[in-house]
Amino acid sequence: MIYTKKQRWLMGLWQKNQLKRINILEGSVSSGKTWISLVLWAFWVHEMPDAPDYLYLMSARSLTTLKRNCLLPLQSLVGESNFRFSISAKEGWLFGRHIILEGANDAQAEAKIRGVTLQGAYIDEATKLPKDFFAMLLSRLRKNGAKLFGTTNPDSPAHWLKKDYLDRAENLDILAVKFTLDDNTTLPKDYVENIKKEYVGIFYDRFILGLWVLAEGLIYPMYQDVLIDDLPQEKPLKSVLSIDYGTMNAFACLQWDQHPDKWIASKGYYYSGRDTGVQKTDNQYLRDIEARFADLIAEVRKQDPMMRKKVEVIIDPSAASFIALLRGTDWAKVRPADNAVLDGIRETASAMNAGLFAVYKGIKEWQEEAGGYVWDEQSADEKPVKVNDHYMDVTRYFVKTMKLVKQKKQYKPLWNRGTA
Repeated sequence: MIYTKKQRWLMGLWQKNQLKRINILEGSVSSGKTWISLVLWAFWVHEMPDAPDYLYLMSARSLTTLKRNCLLPLQSLVGESNFRFSISAKEGWLFGRHIILEGANDAQAEAKIRGVTLQGAYIDEATKLPKDFFAMLLSRLRKNGAKLFGTTNPDSPAHWLKKDYLDRAENLDILAVKFTLDDNTTLPKDYVENIKKEYVGIFYDRFILGLWVLAEGLIYPMYQDVLIDDLPQEKPLKSVLSIDYGTMNAFACLQWDQHPDKWIASKGYYYSGRDTGVQKTDNQYLRDIEARFADLIAEVRKQDPMMRKKVEVIIDPSAASFIALLRGTDWAKVRPADNAVLDGIRETASAMNAGLFAVYKGIKEWQEEAGGYVWDEQSADEKPVKVNDHYMDVTRYFVKTMKLVKQKKQYKPLWNRGTA
């Protein structure tokens, strides 16, 4: 195996028996922290007693992410003969040691491990786990010399992991090691340059610089850079609609036209029952949409009179009644939106920064919303202020669902290729 300087230092701590009860590797993406954490975990477990009463745990927010981020890479690292697992049975065997597998996605997750006695545990994306689960997990590490291994990207400086544990490292039996992108000297220069371009604002500070910073101010400070004065004259390659459904809250819809170099939001529909004092029915909204985007629907009908080809409509899957209406038309093909908020915001910011989409200046409400779209600094959870954000939701649905931002695969160093 080939190690970076920081990875070699960590392995030296293991060899000298200088690891702590809690060992957290935190920092930027692609910094090599997950790989070395799995190496440490594997070596450490291998040296533990092989006895029936020695139990271990591996956990993440979900079993799906645990498998993708940890179980498969660990199996590639040590070989299937040394690590086998079953997601359905929620257990695995690492060098003959019994490993319990658990997802921890809500406050009730701590009940899953209540009463168990553990020799060791491994957690992925620690900031995504519930605080109660983490506290219960520490109480379950009851065997002599029991240890916790974990990784995380930075979050808010007020996050419980930083405030209650990392900031108190001097008073706790904890090793907190920060990794940055530049620590991973196995990465090619062009890969590093490209991945740095994929993150902007708070996401750059956290995922590239490895900083624990607050989400504050404008969410899209670069929004004016995507505004255009005129629409292209040539026909788009493709057009789709994205919708944020509302009754008393605003109903918003954008038409997105695909051109060779980018997507363009060329036309919008916006209606707020709260502002007008008149609430519209689903049927009225459908008639409005068919009237507002009549040219698009007519163009599709012209190209395919049998309407085998339809207009793709991206919409929040919770809008069940309106989705049913859309599916009853001869022109709409419904595509449920990917409604992951923080990931959607991050990808939208990256798409803006990379110039992957533009917005016609004639859509005034979009500009007004983007200029006032800010982080909720009063909330303990990171989220936008939920006021006048309907076009912002429409944009996020579109970017996230259409996968405008192509996520780069984790770079696989030369020494680790051909092992998966």
